[in-house]
Amino acid sequence: MIQLEKLPKRIKFLTMLLNYNPRHCLPSAEDLPDSDDTPVDNELHILIPQVLQIILATLWSDRTDWYFGINMGIYYNPEKPTDVIVPDGFLSIGVPRIIDSDLRLSYVLWDEQVIPTMILEVVSQTRRGEYTEKKEDYAKMGVLYYLIYNPLRKRKPRLEVYQLNNGEYELLAGEPVCLSEIGLGIGKEMGVYQGVEIEWLYWYDQQGKRYLTPQEKAEKLEEKLRELGIDPNEL
Repeated sequence: MIQLEKLPKRIKFLTMLLNYNPRHCLPSAEDLPDSDDTPVDNELHILIPQVLQIILATLWSDRTDWYFGINMGIYYNPEKPTDVIVPDGFLSIGVPRIIDSDLRLSYVLWDEQVIPTMILEVVSQTRRGEYTEKKEDYAKMGVLYYLIYNPLRKRKPRLEVYQLNNGEYELLAGEPVCLSEIGLGIGKEMGVYQGVEIEWLYWYDQQGKRYLTPQEKAEKLEEKLRELGIDPNEL
């Protein structure tokens, strides 16, 4: 094998050019901040995606090819590698849950090589371009499903689900809305999470039946045990 250091300088230079890979010069997740350091307006920006995340973790417990990020920076432009967009939640399918036994610090598209399948934005009193700039950015990025949930809306739909078609988003009708590429539906209804009873977003099956949170499953199990005369605290 020819050693590079023993080649003439001109040949060495040409060899380096042939082996040059611009991706090697781009920053990795370890080099980039995990978010834009902008504080969320309220807990719902984290809790609403969190409900979807924990339900999915039980539904897909035997799968390792997906990742659900919450308030995590997505670096999407290799020409401007520090440009970042931070959705409230996103789902990527076709990526490992864990990379090299480590948790992700951020989501870097030129490393992951997989565009998020779904992105969720929760709207608060302070608008952050959910219906305008971010919608355009996600379309350019190629995100298949874009969800906007606005719990403050009274007359217009609080949940809007868009699907990318020929580079533009089209509003999907119905609720729960079927996300065929994911194999699940998504919708909203009243529920309790962490002791808070409000409207939450949930996953649904193809027949429109809502999937329960782990807490709800545990409560139903306890209820059945008590009906059988068994005290769950004694198990």
